[in-house]
Amino acid sequence: MPGGGTTDYAVHIYHEALKHKSYTCYVKPDAAMPMIYMEDALRATSELMAASADDLRIRTSYNLHGISFSPEEIAASIKKTIPDFKIDYNIDFRQEIADNWPRQIDDDYARQDWNWKPEYDLDKMTEVMLNKLSKII
Repeated sequence: MPGGGTTDYAVHIYHEALKHKSYTCYVKPDAAMPMIYMEDALRATSELMAASADDLRIRTSYNLHGISFSPEEIAASIKKTIPDFKIDYNIDFRQEIADNWPRQIDDDYARQDWNWKPEYDLDKMTEVMLNKLSKII
């Protein structure tokens, strides 16, 4: 369950869409932040572990970028399945945190060294989230 962090809206919005068909977001509609769907993060970890050591140039850590989206974009994706979903905004202190996040994560080394690329885009993530959550909510 989301715990109230700055990026937690990206999970909480799905819960609220299924429960109430509405969500009040605490960051601005266009506050895009880099995210990664957990399945992509897990797959990347497995791929990195399976990669040839000769192909890996970085010995400490790799950056991974999945997708970047804003609250208004995720709401539009949800509306494709739940057309009467509504979002409103009550901006709070988390917006200032969001303003200081990078807009993109440079994962060029991961893409070059072991051919990393995410499989989930926003609509695919939304489809899976709504489907899986509808079974437990």
